[in-house]
Amino acid sequence: MCGIIGYVGDNPAIFVLLQGLERLEYRGYDSAGVALIEDEKLFVEKKVGKIRELVRSLWGKPLKGTVGIGHTRWATHGEPCEINAHPHTDMKGQFAVVHNGIIENYLELKQELTKQGVEFRSQTDTEVIAHLIALNYKGDLLEAVLSVLPKLKGAYAFVVLSSLEPYRIVGVRHGNPLVVGLGDGENFIASDIPALLPFTKKVIPLSDGEVADLRKDSVDIYDFEGNRVVKEVIEVPWDIISAEKGGFKHFMLKEIFEQPRTTADTIKGFISREYTLPVSLNEFRRVLITACGTSYHAGLVAKYWIEKYAKVPVEVVYASELRYSDNPINEKDLVLAISQSGETADTRFSALAAKEKGAFLVSVVNVVGSALDRESDYTLYTHAGPEIGVAATKTFTAQLAALYCLAVSQSPEREQLMAKLLSVTSLMEEILSRAEDIRKIALSYSSAKNMLYLGRYLSYPIALEGALKLKEISYIHAEGYPAGEMKHGPIALIDEKMPVFVIAPRDRTYEKILSNVEEVLARKGNVIAIGFEGDEHLRQKAKDVISIPHVEEDLSPFLTVIPTQLFAYYIADFLGLDVDQPRNLAKTVTVE
Repeated sequence: MCGIIGYVGDNPAIFVLLQGLERLEYRGYDSAGVALIEDEKLFVEKKVGKIRELVRSLWGKPLKGTVGIGHTRWATHGEPCEINAHPHTDMKGQFAVVHNGIIENYLELKQELTKQGVEFRSQTDTEVIAHLIALNYKGDLLEAVLSVLPKLKGAYAFVVLSSLEPYRIVGVRHGNPLVVGLGDGENFIASDIPALLPFTKKVIPLSDGEVADLRKDSVDIYDFEGNRVVKEVIEVPWDIISAEKGGFKHFMLKEIFEQPRTTADTIKGFISREYTLPVSLNEFRRVLITACGTSYHAGLVAKYWIEKYAKVPVEVVYASELRYSDNPINEKDLVLAISQSGETADTRFSALAAKEKGAFLVSVVNVVGSALDRESDYTLYTHAGPEIGVAATKTFTAQLAALYCLAVSQSPEREQLMAKLLSVTSLMEEILSRAEDIRKIALSYSSAKNMLYLGRYLSYPIALEGALKLKEISYIHAEGYPAGEMKHGPIALIDEKMPVFVIAPRDRTYEKILSNVEEVLARKGNVIAIGFEGDEHLRQKAKDVISIPHVEEDLSPFLTVIPTQLFAYYIADFLGLDVDQPRNLAKTVTVE
């Protein structure tokens, strides 16, 4: 949530800040703002709405300052408005702060500061940081920041600059991500790597409890006690081209079409590590998978694979529920945490809590050097590159690829199984070549108000994922259900106005799901179905059929999910909605 960017160097900072904010807008877009040092004074500009509103307000202003910070907001404390937008300043306008996360004890701090004569302008928790730093400043910005940290409770990251020291910025990480970017005579700091890609590939991901002191010719890292920390510099394997639209109308559509390549890259990445998982899955009494949203759905698919090939029981739990449950986790458990960013707060904290109880922690992440990556005993990387669209697509299939490889990694037939998996990428391309057919079907359902998605076995998680995509970007209410459960409640909703999306490849549950289709038809429901090419039984029953190539049941999720993504995309685009940045959502959720 929220995007932070900071720059110190010799070039005009405003150009760096605005470019960085545009690449961070997927983290939040309620409002945006910048703070610059102009002639040793603090200049602040902020606007409600997307980055373009901030750009318009800055147009024509001769801003030459070479030190600055910027922010794009996903509202937590205080409604989206100009007063609540970041950066926030102290009363004298000498310190500016941009912040991501939550200061849990801000009300207590606000009361204390108010008694000291501090006047607050906003309803945010962030403003207390600016006032605290100003009150504790005694000539050194770093020392002022360090003196404030013991007073702050919560998970947060923030960056501060001051007109009193117009040549430096200081960034703090405690639970929420911050990455330092290294340049030649200039340095950067941001919430996420894509913001840095136009300027540098050399980065230092900060760990929790670290503070970065940036000047144009130096970067010094400290812990919260002020002790210097030596950090490794990482070369980012992504490039700026991979973060651009490449001729597609939206990032989401581009990322859907990238899936054959990113799936193949993830498989090859796993193979190149030569199955070096240091433990065997069946050494454990169970595998406990924890994740949120789309990653949770990937975990549900993995449950079937791991139980089949590793012969170990699997439990899949929402991360937001696991952390506060009494689940009896111990050293006999392997916990598998799935997070695209590696920074999702619910997933991280539930995984760390499990690790503290003795569990062996394996993570699946897309960002090398992310917090979850560093905190895990072992990491499986998805080689998906930056995903800019808020609704996850290519990272989902990349997660599936990594999880399948994990499930079969210690099977005697692993090489044959992985070869079959690699071959499925050409079938994914076949489906994408038929995108226009899917678009025509999708547009005939653009006026729907509700939809039901049904699937069984491996298709059940895909039904959940398809419903989630439709909700996320088209704002059409949709629910995913195990098809067998339809008769235990949801069947009451079905009539001629309720489209039912059925995922029905020829697998072990095929005959059963055909019976579920009959139940829908008996109540005058309209069926859209995904099925194998040449499936006449399905074609006779469904109003619309999206055909996919034949594939064995274990690999069907790689194919069945793509039509659901395209279906949601084309409806949302037809409705004129902001596909890449749907309302109220953010790409990386770093608050609980």
